[in-house]
Amino acid sequence: MAKLDDHHDAGRAELDAQLATLPLSVEYPCSYLPDRLARQQQFFWPKQAGHMPGAFYQQMMDRHFRRSGRLFYRPRCIGCQACVPIRLDVRTFAASRSQERSAKKNTDVVVRWQKPVLDAERVALYGRYTQARHDRDELEDPASALEEFLYDSPTDTLEGSYWVGDRLIGCGICDLTPVALSTVYFYFDPAESKRSLGVYSALQEIAYARGAGLTHYYLGYYISDCRKMEYKAGLGDHELLEPVGWQKKTRRLNVTP
Repeated sequence: MAKLDDHHDAGRAELDAQLATLPLSVEYPCSYLPDRLARQQQFFWPKQAGHMPGAFYQQMMDRHFRRSGRLFYRPRCIGCQACVPIRLDVRTFAASRSQERSAKKNTDVVVRWQKPVLDAERVALYGRYTQARHDRDELEDPASALEEFLYDSPTDTLEGSYWVGDRLIGCGICDLTPVALSTVYFYFDPAESKRSLGVYSALQEIAYARGAGLTHYYLGYYISDCRKMEYKAGLGDHELLEPVGWQKKTRRLNVTP
C-alpha cells in the first residue's frame, strides 16, 4: 500500500530531476575564496511567467538557490562545496549583549516596512554605498542597475527602510515565503558606519519575521573559511544545510559583524 507522502516524495524527486538539467555558467574567479574558480547552475524567471509563488521559492531556497533580480542560482563549483545555506530559527533567537548595544546606538532610527520602492534617494544612497564599500562607481545608469539587481523581483518582496528624521540612511531588501524571511541585500550610508547598521538591520529583520509569525530567517550562503561571512555564524544559534539536511549549530563566539 502506498504511503500518504509517496506522492510528495515523487514530486520532490521530479523537481530535483528537472533542476539537475539546468544550464551551468562558465567558470569565473570566486568572490570569496582566493585562487578558486566558481560556477553556477541558474534559471531566469521572466515577467511573462507571472508571479513566483512563495511556496515554490521556499523549495528553491531549500535546494541551495538564491535570487539576484529575476535570476535564481546555486553554486555548482568543481571540487568545492564550501557555500552552505544558513538560516536562524526566529522563535528561539536571543540577542547577544553586543547586539543589544548595537540596538541602543539606533534608538533614533525609524524602520518602515513596505513594498520595495525605487526612487532617486535610494539610487543616490546605493551609489554612496558601493563607492565606499567596493571602491567603484556604479554603471552609467545606476537606477536601471539597481532595479535589475534588487527591485525587479518575481516573488513576494519587502523593503525595510531606515530613517533618521527625514533622512534615509539604509535599505534592506527581503523575500517572503509562507514560513520564512530571506534577506537579499542591505545597503546604507557609509557616513553612518558607527551605528553598526548591518547588525541592526539583521535584528530588525529577525524581529519582523517573528512578528509576522514566520519560523526562519535565511541569510544566504555561509563559507567557514571566508572572513566576510563570519558574522552570519555569529548572529545566533543557526542551521546549516548539509547533505543530510538542516543541521543545528551554536552561535560562533567572538565574531564581530
